[in-house]
Amino acid sequence: MKTINDFNFKDKKVLIRVDFNVPLDADFAVTDANRIEAAKPTILKVIEGGGTAILMSHLGRPKGVEDQDSLRHIVSKTQEVLGMPVTFVPDCVGSEVEDVVKNSKSGSILLLENLRFHPEEEKGTVSFAEQLAKLGDIYINDAFGTAHRAHASTTVIAQFFPENKTFGYLLAKEIESIHKVLNSTDKPVTAVLGGSKVSSKITIIENILDKIDHMIIGGGMTFTFIKALGGKIGSSICEDDKMELALEIIRKAKEKNVQIHLPVDVIAADAFSNTANIKIVDVNDIPDGWQGLDVGPKTLELLKPVIKESKIILWNGPLGVFELEKFSNGTISLGNYIAEATQSGTFSLVGGGDSVAAVKQFGLESKMSYVSTGGGAMLEMLEGKTLPGIAAIENN
Repeated sequence: MKTINDFNFKDKKVLIRVDFNVPLDADFAVTDANRIEAAKPTILKVIEGGGTAILMSHLGRPKGVEDQDSLRHIVSKTQEVLGMPVTFVPDCVGSEVEDVVKNSKSGSILLLENLRFHPEEEKGTVSFAEQLAKLGDIYINDAFGTAHRAHASTTVIAQFFPENKTFGYLLAKEIESIHKVLNSTDKPVTAVLGGSKVSSKITIIENILDKIDHMIIGGGMTFTFIKALGGKIGSSICEDDKMELALEIIRKAKEKNVQIHLPVDVIAADAFSNTANIKIVDVNDIPDGWQGLDVGPKTLELLKPVIKESKIILWNGPLGVFELEKFSNGTISLGNYIAEATQSGTFSLVGGGDSVAAVKQFGLESKMSYVSTGGGAMLEMLEGKTLPGIAAIENN
């Protein structure tokens, strides 16, 4: 399969599916430009190669044409990030758009209006994908965040570029990072799975058990395991209907020689609040009316060597309620352990909304090997699913 480095972009119109679904404040200013930054290397590769970059993206979940979701709001931030002018095109298909594209000069950047202003985008309508395809000689998908959606611009369009389609740098890096975790020959491999529910992680756990050596369990899902094992969890969050499943996971892990690490102590609170009374208690003996909201110091001491000795680490989910400062220590400490291991040569992949939010909040993002840009897409890959946006490029 051709990579982006195999193409000659000189005088070519290059259609790039980016993920510019960025947050805007009340005045429509971009509050986090990470996704624009992430697409920059691919866009510059096309421009520096003498091509025209035609950027297409969605923004928000509009029901028809809604001004608050217009991509015109992000033009100035996109120009600032890319360091060059960006021409906004007030639609994404039709004869007027085709004329603008035809008359654009090599080395220019066009940003098409929100794809989702047309319902055919999400429906994956072939005729709409064909209209988009008319705009370019080459198609690049660099939108990992939408690769799990079989939409017109992410999947259906690829059939119109049998020889001239490829992944952008960002999407290629995402695929490579996940493959590195799932197919590693470097051992030991450690998965840190946090968050509140076992049910939301079960397919990931089932898919990765054959590929890992250690599984660290944290966050609210801890208590479903602890209660299933006979512990007293007080008022801690628990999925009572998933306790059998938790025991099954423990049994399967044992069969496959995967070591499960559950917390041994927790920071318990008498309320879900930063002003709550707290105490450190044994994870199996949380008093009635109290709930575990972070891991305790003994747990962190036990996890430190596991992280230090790992060659590959997947981090998906925090160890506690890090959004409340009182219960952020476990997640911060784990992040620092992973950062230290990464500095010593470990490959660390962080993915899933809360983990990504945590590494950004605590200034750890640059200390990880790779921080995924696509929550849902990454989780589906970890579950072993084939993503339609990726398959569309890989298959002719």
